[in-house]
Amino acid sequence: MPRPAPTIDARVQADAFSVATALAAGVTADHLRTSAFEIPFRGVRARRGAVESLYDRCCALSTVLDDGVVFGDVTALRLMGVEVPWTREDDDRLHVVTLRPGARPCRQRDGVVAHWSRQPVLGTTTVGELVVTSPEQTFVHVAVGLRLPDDVVVLGDAMMRRQAMLTAPAKLADAAERTHKVKGIVQVREQIERMRPGTDSSPETRVRLAIVDANLPSPQVNQVVRAPDGEYVKRVDLVYPDLRIAIEYDGDQHRTDREQWREDVRARRRLEELGWIVIVVVGDDLRDLQALVSRLRAAIRARTRGLL
Repeated sequence: MPRPAPTIDARVQADAFSVATALAAGVTADHLRTSAFEIPFRGVRARRGAVESLYDRCCALSTVLDDGVVFGDVTALRLMGVEVPWTREDDDRLHVVTLRPGARPCRQRDGVVAHWSRQPVLGTTTVGELVVTSPEQTFVHVAVGLRLPDDVVVLGDAMMRRQAMLTAPAKLADAAERTHKVKGIVQVREQIERMRPGTDSSPETRVRLAIVDANLPSPQVNQVVRAPDGEYVKRVDLVYPDLRIAIEYDGDQHRTDREQWREDVRARRRLEELGWIVIVVVGDDLRDLQALVSRLRAAIRARTRGLL
């Protein structure tokens, strides 16, 4: 039979705590070495099985962070529910930020990266009990490290999703303007005007950018289309209302959610009945956006020439 887990000292109240705090409360070092606890970070103990999610890991690390040290970079993005840039998807380390160079913490802790911000004031917010860099501050910190201009725009759009509007273009612009002597900040400032609030996915953003880069008019994002009698037809990903052209991106949810797929097919047929041109984009199309641009250009030419 498996050995029962050791009884936890009653003086251990939290799920995760610093070793120093436990020792100061009278808990013995031998007790902290028992199988009742795990070691998420050096100098930290947690009740076995209590540290599973990203939020749990951050709470555990926070027990040994100095005042003024907050979570930032891609860790802040994840805590706020923002899509991480594709170039940073594999970075699952915890990132923390401080304004004081001498206080850069966690140098010797595996899986933790400490950053020093040169800005005079560090914008922060809270996620649960954790202090994290604000959406605007996080955007600047991550965006300056992105090489491609389109990736900066995708990140900005991701922070202004239709159903999770964490910030606004003016706030991002203000944060970028207040950031000086940081490599990459000029590109970040230049790309903000290309961002659009209210998108639903990164592929939608990349399709829009390809359209604009081809010198075609910028489509509106996530606009509701109604029939002449006011009947709701569909919220369209990208749309030219005056030309009655709709561009729809079919993501993985159409493969996994058959009901959603059927509803979209029905709505798109209704759009076509009302005289709309509907262009459907799938994942494979993202590999050759020029083909999509050609289809759209032909549709716009047909509309403007009055051929349809």
